[in-house]
Order: sequence, then C-alpha cells, then structure tokens
Amino acid sequence: MKKPILSPDFTIDDIHKLREYNYEMTKHMSDQERLDYYNKAGWAFQREVDEARLQEVL
Repeated sequence: MKKPILSPDFTIDDIHKLREYNYEMTKHMSDQERLDYYNKAGWAFQREVDEARLQEVL
C-alpha cells in the first residue's frame, strides 16, 4: 500500500487514511514485529527532535 497523501488542512479524512495505512502495514505482523516497527519509528523521530534541539542551542 502506498503512503497516503495528506491535505494541507489535515482533515478527519486524513486521519482515516493514516489509520487505514497503519492497519495495512501492521496487520500480518507478530506482536514483536509490531513492537519493533513502532519503536523504530519512535527512535527515528526522537533523533530528529534531539538534532533540532541541538541546532537551537548553536
């Protein structure tokens, strides 16, 4: 399934698209695979936040 294209206004329809996409991506995963999938995304986002904070300090 392709990643959904979201509108600039971020509507309720966009939320439905994201939920459907997420379901399709994870529906055949085991519990451990699903946990790894979410953790990987969370760690990547945390790195982005940390890098942005470092840029603010400099």
